[in-house]
Amino acid sequence: MDAKALYKLSYGMYVVCSKKGNKFNCQTANTVFQITSEPPTIAVSINKNNLTHEYIEESKVFTASVLCTTTPISFIGRFGFRSGRDINKLEGVKYKIGKTGAPVVLDNAVAYLEAKVANQIDVGTHTIFVGDIVDAEIVSEKELCMTYDFYHQVKRGTTPTAAPTYIAENQETKQT
Repeated sequence: MDAKALYKLSYGMYVVCSKKGNKFNCQTANTVFQITSEPPTIAVSINKNNLTHEYIEESKVFTASVLCTTTPISFIGRFGFRSGRDINKLEGVKYKIGKTGAPVVLDNAVAYLEAKVANQIDVGTHTIFVGDIVDAEIVSEKELCMTYDFYHQVKRGTTPTAAPTYIAENQETKQT
């Protein structure tokens, strides 16, 4: 089985944020998807070891900023390969506080969605948080949305071990 075939699914690249009290944290994610249009509902898959997971679980809110194709790899890495336990990921980043009180990243964003958690599903290493959308906005009509395939093929991005799409080197071309 070639597990890299999973990269061809229509993933996007997002910055998902939440809050815990007066603290904020954000992370990159590739698994944000629409569930229903009426009422408007989205879901996000977050690794249980990530600080953002803890924040979403406590506050029951999250935001997802849709990244554009011109997003620098260093910007993605800032949110994906460094822990909010060690740095303030929002330092020097343009963002606003959304209707839920969670941060919304505006730098390199095409659009954003803001949600209140309505349900959560334990899927082993990750939790899928299902949220009712409380706000959404198109930030730029000029930019194209970044897909996960674009991130890998054009940006030459890598996948952190906590990502739902992480594939260990010895599993990439393993035949079953």
